Amino acid sequence: MSEQVHNRLAMVRAERKVSRQSLAEAVGVHYQTIGYIERGQYNPSLDLALKIAKFFGLPVEAVFSLEPFRPLTDEVYGRNQ
Repeated sequence: MSEQVHNRLAMVRAERKVSRQSLAEAVGVHYQTIGYIERGQYNPSLDLALKIAKFFGLPVEAVFSLEPFRPLTDEVYGRNQ
């Protein structure tokens, strides 16, 4: 059974003002696939995860993780959990 891949894709897209459609066209998938990934309903292939990270100029681990991401405010303000 496949593990869930956690992601910050929606947050990164919003920050960069990139639509699902634009990202989908850039990485060669249907725009609904981007929504499925964002909602955790679909795990991207390694190839797709790398393409998405490259599109944003980020390391893949900044966008995708096997562990849940800590809330961004905790990371920014140093709150320990």
